Amino acid sequence: MHAPAHPPTGEARLTGETLRTALAGLLDGLPPRQATQAVERLIANYRGRTPTHTPVLRDRSDVVAYAAYRMPATFEAVRSALEAFRDRLPEWTPASHVDVGGGTGAATWAVAAAWAEGGHRTTVLDWAEPALSLGAELAREAPSEALRTAQWRRQTIGDKLVIPEADLVTVSYVLGELTEDGRRAVTDEAARAARAVVVIEPGTPDGYLRIIEARDRLIAAGFRVVAPCPHSAACPIEAGTDWCHFSARVSRSSLHRQVKGGSLAYEDEKFSYVAAVRDVAVPEAPSRIVRRPQIRKGQVLLELCTPEEGLARETVTKRHGTLYRAARDADWGDEWPPPEEP
Repeated sequence: MHAPAHPPTGEARLTGETLRTALAGLLDGLPPRQATQAVERLIANYRGRTPTHTPVLRDRSDVVAYAAYRMPATFEAVRSALEAFRDRLPEWTPASHVDVGGGTGAATWAVAAAWAEGGHRTTVLDWAEPALSLGAELAREAPSEALRTAQWRRQTIGDKLVIPEADLVTVSYVLGELTEDGRRAVTDEAARAARAVVVIEPGTPDGYLRIIEARDRLIAAGFRVVAPCPHSAACPIEAGTDWCHFSARVSRSSLHRQVKGGSLAYEDEKFSYVAAVRDVAVPEAPSRIVRRPQIRKGQVLLELCTPEEGLARETVTKRHGTLYRAARDADWGDEWPPPEEP
């Protein structure tokens, strides 16, 4: 199941452009071939199994290449997940945030974009000192005070992790690097420490399964799902038949084109995620469109994940008037029916 997120607006766009500009400046001192080789090695490493006692990012050249290559995509994926969270709970604002396995801080930039007005305090936890140092360096020139004043702490991410209590904990692109016991320990510790938890993984079948496991553990700990699911019941997707994931549009840097080839100015970052809260009243959720709407003559076919029936199909015809026009404009991942205009 696929859903491209809407393009960023306002503060999110400004923050994303600032991040891309800062990353481009980092590459000025790194030979292109060295950057490409570092990225290729890191890609191969991430596709394998990384033991929890070994940081993936070894030195500054690794970190610079990784940041330039991956930070924009991670930023857009986390931003999209947070946008869905805010759509469901627009009045909720974190006063404190912990980014687990935050590395160079992509998720921290996304939180700063989502709650630019909030004045929250951020702490980034990671085991790779070069990543933390570069993240702090980038954040010092950021437009957000939350980024400029963030704390960057070295800590092993695994079964002995201790997370400071916070309103919001993000865990992005981390669980896939851990053992099964490590994944469960990190999720359970996030549930203990936070009022809201947002977990993001690659939009692959394995990434989706890690999200489902995290979702189940958060629900067992007393959390309610805010997004993307319109309910906190079991996922209606039969294991092995499909997987729920989404897509964020990312501007491609010259390093992206250098490593991957091609000339497109963008690419789509596929990701799976869950956002959940505890001790907060979550309003009744509408359904969510989980596949591209099929537009036919006089009708639109929608595949939905619903609060009551799980997966369902709905046909919207011209007889539905304004609802039909809304269906023609609807996209993957949108709530259905759309919220009424104030």
